[in-house]
Amino acid sequence: MSRQQVSVLSGRAALVTGGNRGLGLEIARALASAGASVMLCAREEEPLKVAAATLAGLASKEQSICWERCDITDSSQVSSVVERCIREFGSLQILVNNAGVYGPFGPIEELDWAEWIKAVEINLYGSVLPMRAVLPHFKARRYGKIIQLSGGGATNPLPRISAYAASKAAIVRFAETVALECTEFKIDVNAIAPGSLNTRLLDEVLAAGPQKVGEEFYARMIKQKGDGGAPMAHAAELAVFLASAASDGITGKLISALWDNWPAWPAHIEELRRSDIYTLRRIAGRDRGAGWGDK
Repeated sequence: MSRQQVSVLSGRAALVTGGNRGLGLEIARALASAGASVMLCAREEEPLKVAAATLAGLASKEQSICWERCDITDSSQVSSVVERCIREFGSLQILVNNAGVYGPFGPIEELDWAEWIKAVEINLYGSVLPMRAVLPHFKARRYGKIIQLSGGGATNPLPRISAYAASKAAIVRFAETVALECTEFKIDVNAIAPGSLNTRLLDEVLAAGPQKVGEEFYARMIKQKGDGGAPMAHAAELAVFLASAASDGITGKLISALWDNWPAWPAHIEELRRSDIYTLRRIAGRDRGAGWGDK
């Protein structure tokens, strides 16, 4: 890694939810390698300790790496983590909302309702609450970066994984909304579509089996497991870009780590600001050559 890459986040501090494993840890590692101080939070304490020790090995003496156990659906715990970040680091510039779950698998009428609600709480409320907690600090300093992890459920229906699909679509639209609320404060809010990753979520699908997740989806996941899935490094690189000054002014977008040419976007800030490209939108008949459906 070049010296320029190492220093791109120097002096900045980040809070990463679900940062103890998988994509969250990969993003946290990239942020630390780029010079940021990092706070990790998650529900499981032992993996947090291990992850923090890994990041500490990458950090310079100017950086701080810390962790705190946190249930992101508990507003008091979330507020406590954010307050500690500000206390430990002096300030906070970056929030990465990574924590998420698939939830129960199967037809909606057959699912355990409590499990369905819990998945929505983690994916939706567990992203809204950290945003609410950091925004007063970001607004007071008139700067901040909020990076929301999306997923396939945001842009495509996912039969038999309805809690995940509904909550991911909701949080992307919420991020777009908060982005507009925060424009005057120079707070950028964006969502990342990381691609199909081989993480514990994939293992949960395979463990559930084709009867619960559907034959077609299960077969696709088996193939993904064999192919290796999308590299997590792409999403981590995009997260570093969105956390850095290079992306200032890019906000309210859902960005594919794999398919979008996001490194070129800073040259097109005004066009991005004026346009609804890279956002969630309804597809009308005219968009697909079916003009008979439109007035």
